[in-house]
Amino acid sequence: MRNGPPDGVNTIDDSEETGPLRRCIATGESLDPACMIRFVVGPEDRLVPDIAGKLPGRGIWVSAKRKALATAIQKRLFTRAARRPVTVDPDLAELVERLVERQCLDTIGLARRAGVAVAGFDKVEAMLRKGPVGVLIAAADGAADGRDKLARLAQNAPVVALFPAAALAEAMGREGIVVHAAIARGKLAQRLLAASDRLAGLRELE
Repeated sequence: MRNGPPDGVNTIDDSEETGPLRRCIATGESLDPACMIRFVVGPEDRLVPDIAGKLPGRGIWVSAKRKALATAIQKRLFTRAARRPVTVDPDLAELVERLVERQCLDTIGLARRAGVAVAGFDKVEAMLRKGPVGVLIAAADGAADGRDKLARLAQNAPVVALFPAAALAEAMGREGIVVHAAIARGKLAQRLLAASDRLAGLRELE
């Protein structure tokens, strides 16, 4: 798997991206980059979603909301922001949603490999009884009774329920399904929460 930027990604000076906030080209709001999607102009003047926010080049920022992204596409705001014609994938909104979902699941997998995530009702329950967790994860297609019981034990811990049980199983390195999982407090839990908030916005969920 490649870790670097795509060949030929534009390396325009990034000096405009200063300070803690970024301006959404669709809404005009200045927001925390954690709740936005960054784009850069790539090879052949094609717009490239930069989900991790690390590609070189001057960033073009859009709020991680389906409506904001649709506005930017429909009104050709990417071309205006880039100050030259750019090619925008007609399925850009769906592509961005898939990439953010992949980022979420990859973060869960990373937490598993780092030894800070557990899966299965009994292991999650045991983890919760030891103390607060960073995030409780429930399969979107799982039964509500088990989810509710763990949520009560989790007290005020945030709950993410955006992924089917089969996808959670793959992220946790298991066969079959995973209905319940949890990640300990720390950077990976915070990373998952930020990415999950963006995914919920792209899916137009509360």
